[in-house]
Amino acid sequence: MSRHIRALAALLIACALLAGCSTFSDKGRQQYEQAEGKNPAASESSGSQTEKPEPPYDVRPLLAPAKKYLGVAAEGAPASMKNITDFAKAAGKKPNLIEFYSAWGDQYETRLVRSSWDYGALAFIAWEPFKSSLKEIASGKDDAYIREYASAVKELNLPVAISFAHEMNGFWYPWGTKKATAAQFVSAFRHVHDVFDQVGATQVIWVWSPNVVNPMPKVKLKPYWPGENYVDWVGVIGYYATGGPSTFRTLYGATFDQVRAVTKKPVIIAETAAEAGDRKPADITDLFHGTAAHGDVIGFVWFNFNKETDWRISSGPLSEQTFRRQAASDRFGFDVTKP
Repeated sequence: MSRHIRALAALLIACALLAGCSTFSDKGRQQYEQAEGKNPAASESSGSQTEKPEPPYDVRPLLAPAKKYLGVAAEGAPASMKNITDFAKAAGKKPNLIEFYSAWGDQYETRLVRSSWDYGALAFIAWEPFKSSLKEIASGKDDAYIREYASAVKELNLPVAISFAHEMNGFWYPWGTKKATAAQFVSAFRHVHDVFDQVGATQVIWVWSPNVVNPMPKVKLKPYWPGENYVDWVGVIGYYATGGPSTFRTLYGATFDQVRAVTKKPVIIAETAAEAGDRKPADITDLFHGTAAHGDVIGFVWFNFNKETDWRISSGPLSEQTFRRQAASDRFGFDVTKP
């Protein structure tokens, strides 16, 4: 260390001690680290201007837009956009929300989020904790993973909707009612959210996604509510099945009633579709009309898969024509980059 550097370091340390604290100001620390050779970037001439960091993406305009989201989940998307473009062609309109599924332990799919955004759609991730219990997540066991995931969200700096442990009021997932309690769900949801906050990953729209209560009428939603500061959207999940409810009110009404008893947050129908059959065109019409009639319902995500039954809008020519006619409404679809 040269005499000049030693003198500078000694002077900075003395100044810090006289100030009554053991930490430097940001400028002082930069000077000290430069003198120690630890911050080569700071060695630039004092006249040079450093580039200001890009501010975090502000998701607030996307939370309650004037028009409705027209969303879709499709096989292989958005890793491949073929099924999205096929859906858009059949629907006569591009979707502006693309949902896909991510298993707990997977890395944040920056390429898929970017691909969705470049297409003109907000990415919506259903984050499924198959590999860890809610109790373990709440305890901090997976904090390193959560921080890594959140840091990737922050670095990409694009908006993303994340639904953690969806359908938690059902019994069919390991984080559901058979293996976890409502209190454990709330603790895990809050903990994940808190770690994101600590990292500074504010680009997330947090989605709380219960299944419609019809199959489990005794399981109340209120104990599962994480709180106003932890949720941006309520993502209700419910499908039109040929043997089930045939109207928007009978399918979603009881769930909406319980939701509105705890929050006024915007509702998005986070997964829906209509089972193939004679009733499907009427179900499609009902979904569009019901969504349009509720000002607090900001859109829906159509599950466009041929899985167990053919949920796709193209399962029959009349179904496709009906969806296309309804989607033509100016109420559905908007530019997510300029909401």
